[in-house]
Amino acid sequence: MIERKQYRACLRTGWKAETLEQAIREAAEAARAAVEAGSILTASLYRYKDMCFLYYEALKENVVPTDFLAPLPPLLEEWPEENGKTPWAYMYHIFHHSVPEDAADWLRERTEGKKRIGRIAFLYPDKLFSYTYWHYAIVEEGLLKGDKYQCIALHENILFSYFEEPRFNVNIKNEPEQASNVIEGWMEADPESHFDRVKAGGDNFLIIDRLFTVG
Repeated sequence: MIERKQYRACLRTGWKAETLEQAIREAAEAARAAVEAGSILTASLYRYKDMCFLYYEALKENVVPTDFLAPLPPLLEEWPEENGKTPWAYMYHIFHHSVPEDAADWLRERTEGKKRIGRIAFLYPDKLFSYTYWHYAIVEEGLLKGDKYQCIALHENILFSYFEEPRFNVNIKNEPEQASNVIEGWMEADPESHFDRVKAGGDNFLIIDRLFTVG
């Protein structure tokens, strides 16, 4: 089993750069130990201003960020959720081009030198459900080709996208010769109108700083 997960966190007001740097080093070591213990396959942490975004691939059920990133919660705000407060807000996985099967297949295209990239986008609130609808439809159809490792998750009106370069393009149904029909509907819905590019520095998606990658 390989389960891809994405989470969002927010740094507490008044954090100091040296304190954060030390916590990041300790968190990377803790994540590396989780890889060696076999609970996760890989993990990457990214930051934009006071926001942090976490991507990891769990090899066991119910692996949560606090299981392997203990050094970070003291620096994070707590989110109020249904079951109480948490330093890591779960982001809802809404888009991908491939479904992980066994580890050997999933690792095949992860050659040396691959870059693991995180980026974010801000949706206009009135476009949130349109974006989600079309991307769910594209996944259900399973024919749009894209990076094997790409996935997009949503929390509030913020999208977090993870992908790897060089890209290895596939589609969910493993039928690369088939073209997507649903993508035409998404194009007619005017994708550009969904994104607040002012917040993202002029682009739909903004590449953000990577704090660490392990695995």
